[in-house]
Parts: sequence; structure tokens; C-alpha cells
Amino acid sequence: MEAKTDKRHIAEDLLSIGAVFLRPDEPFTWASGIKSPIYCDNRLTLSDVAIREDVEEGLARIVREHYPEAEVLMGTSTAGIAHAAITATKLSLPMGYVRSSAKDHGRTNRIEGKLTTGQKTVVIEDLISTGGSCIEVVEALREAGADVLGIASIFTYNMEKGLEALRRNEVKNVSLCDLDALLDVAVDKKYIKPTDKKKLLAFRSNPSDDSWRNA
Repeated sequence: MEAKTDKRHIAEDLLSIGAVFLRPDEPFTWASGIKSPIYCDNRLTLSDVAIREDVEEGLARIVREHYPEAEVLMGTSTAGIAHAAITATKLSLPMGYVRSSAKDHGRTNRIEGKLTTGQKTVVIEDLISTGGSCIEVVEALREAGADVLGIASIFTYNMEKGLEALRRNEVKNVSLCDLDALLDVAVDKKYIKPTDKKKLLAFRSNPSDDSWRNA
């Protein structure tokens, strides 16, 4: 079966398996205490063969089209590792991954896998919200001498804070799907009501302000 990699189809995939789950009336609580109407777990895409193929072919397409000079893929720990490995196999590229912090034993590596100075590198990320964690990965790779071309990600909220962080650090990101595309599909497929879409967009504008619940 041919993989389908446009934003709308990826949105349908993510919603169908609950990889992105929308619950504006019973929000989830983040570790920070923020009440969120959306929950993302893109690891679930690995467990569905057809959807996994859509996602990995989509990531491979992003690399081919936007980062044709890529010489190595680096996954974010831990969610991006499997996606980086599968995508690298599709592209016949080497891969590795970046730990959230250096090991406290052995060679105390933070970057796992071979990386050479000046190597043109693409980061594979599953989810971008405020952009903090993926920018840390980019900085670690740059410090190690990599020429980071940018990020290929599965899903982004397109939060202004995240977009600004990427701009400030001169990091390019291309995502398979984003919140705008996902909400259009969610309304069309009746996962949520049109009024719920307004709440979710208000949440994106200011996640720390609970007033989105009355939007």
C-alpha cells in the first residue's frame, strides 16, 4: 500500500489511534500543572503498521525535499530514536541519537552513534511545543561540531513561543502535521465540535492561561 503523507492524512492517522487525543471538556494536567485540552503520544504510531509507514515515509520525504544534503539523522531521546532509525533505513543514511543528558558512566556520551565534524545533520523529533527540548538537542550537536540543517518532526502545535525559539536559534523545522490541520480534520470527522476548535486555538495562544476554557 502506498504511504499517504499529506497533512490531512497524517492528521487522520494520529486521531484514529489516539496519538493525538482531544479532550477540551476534561483537560489533561501537564507536569507543570497546566491544564491542556490536547495530549500527544506519537509513540503509538510505531504500533500500527500502516500508519507507521505513512509517518516514516513522510519523514523521509521531508528529508529528501528540504534537507537533500543530509548525511546523518539524529533522533531525540527517547521518542525520536525509533523514527530516526526507520527513516534512516529508508534513506540509506547513518543515524544516532542525542540523550537528554550525558551518561554518568562509561564514556559519558550524550551523543550516541558516530558523528564527524561538519557532518550535515537532520534532527528527527516526534513533537514540538515550546521548542525547548529540540533546541537543546540542536545545541548539543552544534557543540559537537555538526552542521545541523534542521529538524523533521511528526507534529507541531505552532505555538508562538516555539516558533520564536526556533527563529531565535536559527533552527529550521518542517512538520508532517500541525495543530491547524489536525483541528480541521477533527471537526470534519466529528471528534470535536466547532466551538471546541476555538478553545484549542485559544489554548495554543496562551497555554498557561485557563481562560481558553471559556473561549
